[in-house]
Amino acid sequence: MAGQQFQYDDSGNTFFYFLTSFVGLIVIPATYYLWPRDQNAEQLRLKSLRRVHGRCLWYRLRLMKSQQSIVPTLKKAALLFGWAVFLFLAYKVSKLDREYQEYNPYEVLHLEAGASIAEIKKQYRVLSLKHHPDKGGDEAMFMKLAKAYSALTNEESRNNWEMYGNPDGPRVTSFGIALPAWIVDQKNSMLVLLVYGLAFMVILPVVVGTWWYRSIRYSGDQILINTTQLFMHFMYKTPTMNMKRLGMVLTAAFEFDPRSNKEAIIRPTDNIEVPQLIRELGNINVKKKEPPFCYPYSLKARVLLLAHLARMDVSDNIEEDQRFVVKKCPALLQEIINVGCQLTMMATSRGGLRAPRLTSIENCMKLSQMVVQGLQEAKSPLLQLPHFEEEHLRYCMSKKVHLSQRRCSTQKDLLKQLCLIPQLLCKNFSNLLNTAHLSLQYKVRTLQDLVSLKDSDRRNMLRFLGEEKYDEVLAVLWSFPYINMETKLQVLDDEDSNNITAGSIVTVTVTLTRKRMSMFEKEEDAPLPAEETNAEEQGDAKTNKTKVWQNKNKGAKKAAKSKKKKLTKKKPVTQQQAKGDKAKQANGNVAGNDVAAASKAEEDDLSDKGSESDEAEGNKDSPSERDEESDKQSDTEVDEIAGDDEEEWEALQQSIQRRERALLETKSKVTHPVYSLYFPEEKQEWWWLYIADRKEQTLVSMPSHVCTLKDTEEVELKFPAPSKTGNYQYSVILRSDSFMGLDQIKPLKVSFFFSYTIFFFGNVFLFLCYIFIR
Repeated sequence: MAGQQFQYDDSGNTFFYFLTSFVGLIVIPATYYLWPRDQNAEQLRLKSLRRVHGRCLWYRLRLMKSQQSIVPTLKKAALLFGWAVFLFLAYKVSKLDREYQEYNPYEVLHLEAGASIAEIKKQYRVLSLKHHPDKGGDEAMFMKLAKAYSALTNEESRNNWEMYGNPDGPRVTSFGIALPAWIVDQKNSMLVLLVYGLAFMVILPVVVGTWWYRSIRYSGDQILINTTQLFMHFMYKTPTMNMKRLGMVLTAAFEFDPRSNKEAIIRPTDNIEVPQLIRELGNINVKKKEPPFCYPYSLKARVLLLAHLARMDVSDNIEEDQRFVVKKCPALLQEIINVGCQLTMMATSRGGLRAPRLTSIENCMKLSQMVVQGLQEAKSPLLQLPHFEEEHLRYCMSKKVHLSQRRCSTQKDLLKQLCLIPQLLCKNFSNLLNTAHLSLQYKVRTLQDLVSLKDSDRRNMLRFLGEEKYDEVLAVLWSFPYINMETKLQVLDDEDSNNITAGSIVTVTVTLTRKRMSMFEKEEDAPLPAEETNAEEQGDAKTNKTKVWQNKNKGAKKAAKSKKKKLTKKKPVTQQQAKGDKAKQANGNVAGNDVAAASKAEEDDLSDKGSESDEAEGNKDSPSERDEESDKQSDTEVDEIAGDDEEEWEALQQSIQRRERALLETKSKVTHPVYSLYFPEEKQEWWWLYIADRKEQTLVSMPSHVCTLKDTEEVELKFPAPSKTGNYQYSVILRSDSFMGLDQIKPLKVSFFFSYTIFFFGNVFLFLCYIFIR
């Protein structure tokens, strides 16, 4: 009777199969995830960014890191060693003998399957004489031949072989354990037990416990839980937080405390260098005794952050600490914004709690821009550009030069005065012409103002730059983003999505389209319309050049006005106007011909309309035709209503599909690298989008952190409509977390109506409750 037998691998062959599979399961996924990416591709990417980001701190640090780092080489060496072991084990397994082979008596007798009995006997006789032990043959081979001959000639043995694969009948099933026999040997039992105890009772619990206790200290955004609680305490304590107070709260985070974060370091030289920076910075509330602002780690972080915003040079000893503080700030500021939003939601839902003011949350966003660009709040956004210093800003502001007693308002007046000055013939004529450039009035305070200038005016204003530096400034300026923002207001899942009732959930769909400033490069050199060019030739100094940012709005207004003019009905020409036209034509006025022609055309149109109206009056007497026209009008109205319903239904389905795709898809947060001269690591362009009531200084919708805006992004902002009906003035605000001076504010006027359906069903419900109580 067949049985089961378990045995360890005495030969070690099965253990090689296990070891090969185990090494393969480690090496193959590790190669996919840990193999260093193509260094050439990274070098090419950095090379493509060199023209714009070549002066950025993060770019120079990335180049140094890629050149000095040996981590990729070590990873490659470790993975190649793992593959060498795997291939060696696979080769070893391929050379092992097969322990189990299917028994085939025909192969033993060197016969083909289906041979006859006579052929089997003849072959057996020949082989038995050859391998008989008495004649010097192999005894084992002779026993195999006898067993094969019996299996093919004996009927019982043949049946056993066909049924069980063995002439002797069913045999014991053996299971091999893929471990060598020396592991279960009694001599090695204590050593094996010690290894198992250390691996599964000491090492594994320590590793899992260390990972668990480290992970529970951090939130989902890798911010310490203690830091989040600290931010919530101070945001609730001071709802209106100015920039100075916000900087103190930010640098009090436990990420900068060496006791909570091992990356933070307190150096012995801090007692000398930090007080020196404090004296250079001035008043930074050193004597404030409120904890944790008075702790050494908080004071050091605050000093290093303020020195970064002032673009002060620090010593090499604390430069690494300053980079660490600056890198942590954007994530911490985002956590402060999240905490402020949570407190706002709690104050709205529960009541009785103090919600943070809008200025506090917006100060967090502004501070993020300041940290990335390394600028103070009152500094000009033009300092984000390369080669721009404080002394260069005077070229961008309004400058006037008085070469005489009178003020030169335009360049032509200046040239007239220069012509009247007899000193033009002297040797300093060239110097006077050079100073004449200062008479041009520039009011460039933002990046948009700089873009809107003509190329010649821009080059004249930035004449303190050489050609190479000027080209670099333009390359950086054209790489800055310009966001086109379109809003759509509706109530989803409602019969009438356009009419907003009080208490409903309002959805504002904002479509963001990112463009580059370079798109306006061609527009600024384009010729102006004829009227503007004539005005310039006449020397009209009062007409200012329209900025690029206002062209679209004005074009839209003109188009709307033209449409309104076309839609307005033409007034009938009176007899006095006709006589006046004839009189003008008789006096020889050139424009009178056109007016007369236009009046004749209008009279023809009126006569045509009059004939049509006469025909219509003649047809009014037929009631059948009137019924047909009314039926047609009702059919067209029904078709229009049905078409509108279908369009609303399709729009609703598309919005649902977009939301489902957004939930399933995971978009990359790698958008566009930010140009930042003093930020120590590569930063991507991210934005905050929210709706606010700037009059009441409150958030209407929670800020959405848009991290996937590469070309076009659609964001939905939802907020509950107020319970009171009326007109409300909100603002849709878009703020960058990296650039200063690129924020946008778009007004949003919302009218909330009274819902008679809710009023009706509410009264019915109250009436039923009253009846039930009675």
